[in-house]
Amino acid sequence: MTQPISKPDLSQRPFHLTVERIMDSAPDILFLAWTKQFDRWFAAPGSVLMEGEVNTVFFFETIYKFEAQSEAQRHPHYGRFLKLEPDRLVELTWITGAEGTKGAETVVTVELEPHGNGTRLRLTQAGFPDEESRNQAEHAWPFVLEHLDKVMQTRI
Repeated sequence: MTQPISKPDLSQRPFHLTVERIMDSAPDILFLAWTKQFDRWFAAPGSVLMEGEVNTVFFFETIYKFEAQSEAQRHPHYGRFLKLEPDRLVELTWITGAEGTKGAETVVTVELEPHGNGTRLRLTQAGFPDEESRNQAEHAWPFVLEHLDKVMQTRI
């Protein structure tokens, strides 16, 4: 029996963002990147615990340095898959620490639509605890998506 999916209550956290990008990668490649290959483009290699199935949890970490830090730091990310439509939609929760969502459970929705030989990708992240964390993510996602597209164009 499938467990019911409990979505976070975002009503007290109204800050959200939307980023769109035309990707050279096909929808099936991008869907795979978001559900099975996070360590290929986003997460630190070897850190991903992810099944890529609805109602399953995941963990991964990134390692990077903010301007104010003297050396690179480990940044854990946690979440769970809420909805998956192969090659079309990925919806998941996304929780990071002080430099990200400040521990708030946000919802990331990635919509994939064929566009020529590539994909129109629309990413929405909702439920930020404040404007500062939303603005930081809004600045970062375009760079992350550019990197995703570049990496997924290369063969393993």
